[in-house]
Amino acid sequence: MNIMDFNVKKLAADAGTFLSRAVQFTEEKLGQAEKTELDAHLENLLSKAECTKIWTEKIMKQTEVLLQPNPNARIEEFVYEKLDRKAPSRINNPELLGQYMIDAGTEFGPGTAYGNALIKCGETQKRIGTADRELIQTSALNFLTPLRNFIEGDYKTIAKERKLLQNKRLDLDAAKTRLKKAKAAETRASSEQELRITQSEFDRQAEITRLLLEGISSTHAHHLRCLNDFVEAQMTYYAQCYQYMLDLQKQLGRCFPSNYHCNNNQTSVAPVPSASSNVIGSSALTSTSGLVMTSPSNLIDLKECSGSRKARVLYDYDAANSSELSLLADEVITVFSVVGMDSDWLMGERGNQKGRVPITYLELLN
Repeated sequence: MNIMDFNVKKLAADAGTFLSRAVQFTEEKLGQAEKTELDAHLENLLSKAECTKIWTEKIMKQTEVLLQPNPNARIEEFVYEKLDRKAPSRINNPELLGQYMIDAGTEFGPGTAYGNALIKCGETQKRIGTADRELIQTSALNFLTPLRNFIEGDYKTIAKERKLLQNKRLDLDAAKTRLKKAKAAETRASSEQELRITQSEFDRQAEITRLLLEGISSTHAHHLRCLNDFVEAQMTYYAQCYQYMLDLQKQLGRCFPSNYHCNNNQTSVAPVPSASSNVIGSSALTSTSGLVMTSPSNLIDLKECSGSRKARVLYDYDAANSSELSLLADEVITVFSVVGMDSDWLMGERGNQKGRVPITYLELLN
C-alpha cells in the first residue's frame, strides 16, 4: 500500500467518523436518540471550570482598563506583546500634568507665590506619575500575567480535552445505536466489539478530563495569592500618593501666607482617610506612610465630648485667620466643643492661646 492509498483510506475513515457523530448529535437534539450523561462530579467540575474562565476574563479585562484607561494605548501594548517586542515608553497623565505645571511656574517666576506653588505641585504630580507607573508594572507582572496564562494556557488545554470527551461520547452513543439496530449475529458481534472499544476510549478520556478539571482548585489558590499581591501593590500606591500630597500640603503651608490656605473665604481641611483592619495587607499603608489615621468613631468622640479633653496633633496646621489656632505635629493641646460651632471644628487651647482647630488633625488621648 503506497502513501496515497493510505491517506485516501484515512480521509475516508475520518469522514465516516465525522458523519456518524453528526448523525448522532442531530438525533439527540431531535430527541430520537439516547445520550450518555456524564457523572455528577464531572459535570460539576466542568461547570466550575467554565465559571472560572468567564469571571477570570472579565476581571482581567477590567483590571487592564483600570490600569490603562486609554483604549488605544491598550491596543498598542497588545500588538507589541503579540510581536514579542517591548512597547515604547510613554509619559503618563500625572507626569504630563506635572511637567506643564513646572513649565508654567518657571514662566511665571519661581520667586512668585503662584509660580513657586505650581513648581511644587508639578514635582509632586511627577512623583505620583512614577508611582502610577510602578503600580502598572507590578500589577501586570504579579496579577494580570497569571490570569492571562490561565486563559491562554490551562483553560485551552481543558477546552481541547473537553471537546475530545464530547467526541468520544458521541462515538459511544453511536455504537450503542448501531448495536440496537443490528439484526444478524455477525453484525451484532461486530457492534458489540465496537461498543467495548468506544466505551473504553470514553472512560479513558473522561478520566483525563477529570484530572485536568480538578486542578481548577489549585488555580483558585494561585489566583488568590496573586490577588493579595495586587491589593498590596494598590495599598503601596495609594499610601505613596497620600504621603506625597500631605508633604505638598505642608510645603504650601510653610511657604505661603495664611490667606493662600483658603478659597472663597472657606478654610480647606485635608481629609484623612481611615484604614480598614480587615483589608489584605492593611499594614502596608501604615508602614509606608508612617501616619496614624484618626478613625470616624474617634472624631465623633472628639465632637461629642463634654468638658475638655487632651488631644495629640497629627501634623502641622497653619491658622488661616485670627479665630484659628496654629498647630505643630505631635504637640498635645486641650480641646472642647462649643455650641453652634461647625461640625468639622473644635476649640483648641494651648496655654493662654485659644482658637478653632480642625478635628481631622487631632487624635483623642483621654
